[in-house]
Amino acid sequence: MNFKKKILCIGAGYVGGPSMAMIAFKCPDYRVTVVDVNSERIDAWNSPQLPFYEPGLEDIIKKRRGKNLFFSTDIENQIRENDIIFVCVNTPTKNYGAGAHMAADLQYWEKTARQILKHSRSSKIVIEKCTLPVKTALAMEKILSSSRGKIKFEVLSNPEFMAEGSAINDLENPDRVLIGSHETKSGLKARTELTEIYQRWIPSSKIITSNIWSSELSKLVANAFLAQRVSSINSISALCEKTDADISEVARAVGTDDRIGRKFLNAGIGFGGSCFKKDILNLVYLCRHYGLDEVAAYWESVVKINEYQQQRFIAAMLHSMFHTLAGKRICILGFAFKADTSDTRESPAIYITQKLLSEKAELVISDPRALKNAAADLSGAEGNVQFIEDPYEAARGCHALVVLTDWSLYRMLDYKKIYRSMTKPAFIFDGRNIVDREKCFAIGFNVYAIGKPALTHL
Repeated sequence: MNFKKKILCIGAGYVGGPSMAMIAFKCPDYRVTVVDVNSERIDAWNSPQLPFYEPGLEDIIKKRRGKNLFFSTDIENQIRENDIIFVCVNTPTKNYGAGAHMAADLQYWEKTARQILKHSRSSKIVIEKCTLPVKTALAMEKILSSSRGKIKFEVLSNPEFMAEGSAINDLENPDRVLIGSHETKSGLKARTELTEIYQRWIPSSKIITSNIWSSELSKLVANAFLAQRVSSINSISALCEKTDADISEVARAVGTDDRIGRKFLNAGIGFGGSCFKKDILNLVYLCRHYGLDEVAAYWESVVKINEYQQQRFIAAMLHSMFHTLAGKRICILGFAFKADTSDTRESPAIYITQKLLSEKAELVISDPRALKNAAADLSGAEGNVQFIEDPYEAARGCHALVVLTDWSLYRMLDYKKIYRSMTKPAFIFDGRNIVDREKCFAIGFNVYAIGKPALTHL
């Protein structure tokens, strides 16, 4: 088949895989190839068992894989064969050297830029899809232009704004698509070429264009603003617990203000995932680099409140369960950082379970999708840990239930049945405010929820 366009994506992770699957689905006359150095990940993309769970993703992969969507480890040849290259490699937080624990680690990104330069035999449009610090495109341009000749590279910024658990819907019906380019003739031409891809299914009114630096910064700022809302409502939840106010009622009253809105006002144990903390710390590092110390301190406080919320949660458990957790069997309901994903990166559950183990508690971890990742995250932890998918079996004989992920499954459990199987007095610590407090209290549970008065029989 003669394809109209040939698109390559370097990086087959949470961004690259779904993003390219959607392009292949909406543009059947385009050939889309996703490559990665991780052969196990590529094998998973080519198998019935995809490397991670995302609602709706499997259906799209089945429809397009082998037709116009391909997964490969042959990076060098694919760079040569394709003219449009999306870069979706990992950019974790550095854990070494200058900027450790704050700056983005760009080693994989730079290796990719050098690969593109080395193996290209024709001019390319190179598109930043992963989250990168502002001005990263300038460094990429310097690398790609270091070999003077007829081959030209145009670098665009096209950050993703999808959320795990709703990625397919976010890709198919986005709030916006952002494309940043230089305002040069060649930059505008490359921008138009990328715009034409998205116009296959997205209205032009939702495609925003900007200069390349604004596009790079917008992704960091979007995540920072969302995380700030989470930390803001969580800070107020601490005050609610001291004043007998109810954080759900406060959030509802505040959220009805059109200037504020209702989204991201659900109090809980804090945000997780691969983006929020990483991007905020990156923003903090950038602000300090430019001498904006007060701005850096403001955004750093968002991360500190998130950590404080998890520390408060552990302290409440200790206080409520007679100041000791040693030898007590505790059922953790949910390990993924949010519902509808198997992703556990930066999940609050990691910190909380490690702290519970340090208090000598015996843990039973239950999650409908993330047990494999949970086992990997806790592989080096000392203590007694079991992994049981069935929440009823997991809760049997436990002193407490701890809800850490907002899976809808946990709203609908038969808590009477669970209560009968538990050690008494039985506790529920609801870190996501999804359990019916009054109903569980009437059953016999001692119920502790974020930002709400405790309901206790003790």
